[in-house]
Amino acid sequence: MFNKRGIAPLVATLLLISFATSLGVVIMNFGRAQVELQAECAIDINLKLAEIGGKPDVCLDATSNNLRFTAENGVNINVEGLIVNIIGTQKAETNDLPDGKIPKAGTYIGNVPWNKAEGGDIRQVKITPKVILFEEEEICTEKALIFETVNPC
Repeated sequence: MFNKRGIAPLVATLLLISFATSLGVVIMNFGRAQVELQAECAIDINLKLAEIGGKPDVCLDATSNNLRFTAENGVNINVEGLIVNIIGTQKAETNDLPDGKIPKAGTYIGNVPWNKAEGGDIRQVKITPKVILFEEEEICTEKALIFETVNPC
């Protein structure tokens, strides 16, 4: 009726192909996870604080309890938002500024709440840009602005 000698090698070949395919998928997913862990922002944003009178434009307004700053973007990519981390002597806060969009070669004036009575003196401020790369939002921590001197306004 049927030639059973040809069925066993055919089944073995299909099993080997499916095993090789599944092993390839596992290895590719592991490789992708490793690349994402070690990923850095692929573009130089050139974000910087504006300088007014030769000094960076960042200050703490004690009357309104706001940290004020002016950030300037470079010419390479639009900034889609900012994350501002403030570390004080008594507490730390993170503020997401989705309205902190800065076009290429543009400027943004930011105000972030900081109550000196609750948080203490500011020890460090870190402004991290968010950009869209390959249709995904990337937070570029290695391109962040970090400063430790904040004068009163």
